Amino acid sequence: MTMLATTIEKIEARTPAHRDRAIDGLRALALLAVPTGHWLLGGFTLDEGGALHNASPLATFGGFAPVSWVLQMLGIFFLVGGYASVLSYRRRKSTTAAWLRQRVVRLGRPVLGVTAVWAAAMPLLYALGVPGTTLRTGSTLVIQPLWFVGVYTVVTALTPYCVRAAHKLGGWAAAPLLVSVAVVDFLRYGPYADTMPSWLSMVNILPGWLFAYQLGVSWGEGRIGRRGARALLIGGTLLFAALLVVFHYPASMVGVPGETRTNSHPPSLLVLALAAAQSGAAILLRDRIGRLLSRPALWAPVVVINLCAMTILCWHQTAMLAAAVPASFLGPVAGLTTSPDSLGWIVARLTWMPLFATLLVLIGQYARRFDAPWQTGTRASKARRAAAGLLAAGFAVFALGLA
Repeated sequence: MTMLATTIEKIEARTPAHRDRAIDGLRALALLAVPTGHWLLGGFTLDEGGALHNASPLATFGGFAPVSWVLQMLGIFFLVGGYASVLSYRRRKSTTAAWLRQRVVRLGRPVLGVTAVWAAAMPLLYALGVPGTTLRTGSTLVIQPLWFVGVYTVVTALTPYCVRAAHKLGGWAAAPLLVSVAVVDFLRYGPYADTMPSWLSMVNILPGWLFAYQLGVSWGEGRIGRRGARALLIGGTLLFAALLVVFHYPASMVGVPGETRTNSHPPSLLVLALAAAQSGAAILLRDRIGRLLSRPALWAPVVVINLCAMTILCWHQTAMLAAAVPASFLGPVAGLTTSPDSLGWIVARLTWMPLFATLLVLIGQYARRFDAPWQTGTRASKARRAAAGLLAAGFAVFALGLA
């Protein structure tokens, strides 16, 4: 028996019979969509000084916007997160505060790890000749997906309130969140847009991402069945189409350099419409996905992806930069440092993506240590945590352009 077959057999044997494979499968799918989207839709340009700048093929190929509809699966991630949080919340063995503290620490360690490592590495990279502009570009890319962890932490803290809302309103518990986002969108894009303050869009951050999480909580509490799922799928699809065709929302689900409007940062009503349709489809397909993942060969990679969830989220941009930054010293390299404005670039980028994945696996061999509990109780451990915190804070200040 080969090593791969043995590993698959061990994973299957260790999987509890009650494990909900469909939920893990949906989470794995949403996880893989994050690096795939960033690697495919994020490119670079090289200036005369050899420094890298962010660019996107969507700035040239607007017709590729539907690709972002498929790759934008954060709605599924929040849906599954809400569902899983309900199960975990029910099984808590102590107080709600202790339950929440445990989940926050589990999310925070990997984020602290990647930001601290980057903060420590940047002076060394600069000394080796990497331009400051490239470091700024890289730090922005690294911190870009980490906002998700912060938002996810906040919505997780609201789990008890989401449970109460699900008990009172059932599947309709997410409706007020959708209405809230719709009102803010009307104010910032409607006839009164010129009189609205610039910070108004930030109001959408919490209700925009809490929407799918609340759907997941209601689903986990048994308040959304197949009829509700069909309503979400049909209603979300119709709203999505109306927003695009009638109200002229930007077609891309990710930000495009040079565009004044974006759907995802902060989320617009189009994001919620897509999340509703995706959530409805996920609920309807749950049983089929579960049956499909009863096959050990398909289930094993799902387990591995879920075990490496935070490593994937935190380090996938570093993997791409690990290829692009050295390539920048060689000049224009198709698919890495050339402008993403041709079909040739897209073909070249697709050929580079297996390398990105390989680099992510290699980085993950060392980065996964940040996922495990850190040593506590000694002066040395306290000093290490304090140093990591200071490094992470400094990196955030630099990456956000505050210094």
